[in-house]
Amino acid sequence: ATSSSNGKILMATVKGDVHDIGKNIVGVVLQCNNYEVIDLGVMVHAETILQEAKEHQVDIIGLSGLITPSLDEMVHMASEMQRLGLRIPLLIGGATTSRIHTAVKIDPKYDGGVVYVPDASRAVGVAGELLSEARGEAYISAIKTEYAQLRDQREQRQTTKKTVSLQRARENGFVDDWDSYAPTVPTFLGLRIFDDYDLNELAQCIDWTPFFHAWELAGKYPKILEDAVVGEQARHLFADAKSMLKQIVEQKWLTARAVIGFFPANSFDDDILLFSDETREDVVAVLHHLRQQLVKPPERPNWCLSDFVAPVETEIPDYIGAFALTAGIGIEEHVQRFEAAHDDYDSIMLKALADRLAEAFAERMHQRVRTEFWAYSADENLTNEELIAEKYRGIRPAPGYPACPDHTEKQTLWELLQPDKNAGIEITESYAMMPAASVSGWYFSHPQSQYFGTGKIQRDQVEDYAERKNLTTEEVEKWLAPVLGYQV
Repeated sequence: ATSSSNGKILMATVKGDVHDIGKNIVGVVLQCNNYEVIDLGVMVHAETILQEAKEHQVDIIGLSGLITPSLDEMVHMASEMQRLGLRIPLLIGGATTSRIHTAVKIDPKYDGGVVYVPDASRAVGVAGELLSEARGEAYISAIKTEYAQLRDQREQRQTTKKTVSLQRARENGFVDDWDSYAPTVPTFLGLRIFDDYDLNELAQCIDWTPFFHAWELAGKYPKILEDAVVGEQARHLFADAKSMLKQIVEQKWLTARAVIGFFPANSFDDDILLFSDETREDVVAVLHHLRQQLVKPPERPNWCLSDFVAPVETEIPDYIGAFALTAGIGIEEHVQRFEAAHDDYDSIMLKALADRLAEAFAERMHQRVRTEFWAYSADENLTNEELIAEKYRGIRPAPGYPACPDHTEKQTLWELLQPDKNAGIEITESYAMMPAASVSGWYFSHPQSQYFGTGKIQRDQVEDYAERKNLTTEEVEKWLAPVLGYQV
């Protein structure tokens, strides 16, 4: 490190991933503490990261990721650094990462220091320890020991978590009294496109709590504004957010676009069959779902999303909906404008607001689906707070999230809705959506439908799932790595 700086840190969001708000905040905090930060941006391949690290002779490499496939990319990165005989410390961060994953999967691959950093406020302390001539080596060795202990505990725990076979789990699935259930028919079948949704309407539906979390301020809106510790900071931030939001809406900085669709559907075991029309003869798509395999207390089913759709053999005409939407069209030119002016604050602010508008769009569109387009809750009348608290009937799970953790299912969603053509949303090779401020998923209308996490799944289900999807077990294991209940 030169006398003027505390050290050189290279940061990147890994290949296939497009999110960088957290990484940008870490970068700003490090720069404020006199570190030189080289930010390579998003979707950066391992080769590029290593090349730049060598060229700039950096002291630390920081990797960030928001979606689960990024975890795999970080493991690959650590292996590459080991293969090349490097010793540069590696910082791991981002919403999908965790201390346990870093300890179990990344750390064993690399003899250099690997440190999980939960938030920006810790980054400075960690960097300081790693680069301290007096304490650096002892710090790395202490972390190595701690991660080794975590791995041991994890192995002991894994053998004690009780699971059931896939067959037993299926036998204990949720079964409705289908004879007394009549699904609501959507007001249209096929697709509907929204090209330029009113941003002002979306601004009214914003859930502000996650906005403060994006800036690493803990607390719930509106209480956070009066908080003894972060209140003043939160009020400043909120005022700036409101003022930029006004500009976004009035000057049309962003365009909101969406495509939604409804399809005749019935379930078959853990899959959901989508049909071309009401004759239900031609299957246009199959949605593959996973079932919980944990031992459940009596009366608690082993959930699977397919349970919420009437089984084929009931001959009940059921339906499923799908959506993809974004509030990020047009964001690039403004981000570039801020970045050219070295205005990190406004650049992060704009991305954070675009994310909030996209989530508000998802909430608003779901409301219109329930009351108007599918209309199974036509007389629903909820406040914004009640909407945020999900006090309504039906769910909108997204591929890659706990109830359906397989990101590759977005491929089917994209084939059905064609969001690239219909809403300007593309997917990367890791199934991250671009623009980043985008949301996609399925609509379920069943009165009992609820969110759940699949929890850890076992080898018998992975093999069955691979067969259903026509993939090898290895391919499926790669995509489902975070939910596997066994060591690969």
